[in-house]
Amino acid sequence: MMIWIFFALFTGMATYYILPGKKLPPWKIINRLVVYKSKRKMEAWCGDELLKTYTISLGKDPIGHKQFKGDCKTPEGIYYIDGRNPNSAFYKNLGVSYPNAADSAHAEKLGKSPGGDIKIHGLRNGRGYRGKLHRFKDWTAGCIAVTNSEMEELYGAVEDGAVIEIFG
Repeated sequence: MMIWIFFALFTGMATYYILPGKKLPPWKIINRLVVYKSKRKMEAWCGDELLKTYTISLGKDPIGHKQFKGDCKTPEGIYYIDGRNPNSAFYKNLGVSYPNAADSAHAEKLGKSPGGDIKIHGLRNGRGYRGKLHRFKDWTAGCIAVTNSEMEELYGAVEDGAVIEIFG
């Protein structure tokens, strides 16, 4: 009996890992991303058309808005994509414009640095084999993580200056 339970679990996990997800429609430009931290979901939009929903991982302490450098929280609010890096320590990244003026002022009141370097990125270089399994826990320092294949399509489709709305 126990061997069958193990076999069923193993088969389910292997299927989850191997089956490809829905692909982003070709030739579409993403001009808005909407993140729902509590659901671990990120939506990609082109105007009023929802193109795709991604399952994401967040900062290690994801509840609440980022307060300062090192709190391992993912920010909440309206930001924009302000850069891209094909050669980061993680498989590519898109920069998020955190901190804004309010974030900086709040951190200053606390006597701390607001931090920065909030990104949407793939998996740490050399660990791409983890694929979708990375989604089982929040592991970043405050960033938004997707699989490497998802980062590849986002990197090519998200326009510079795209709005990113991050909700708790």
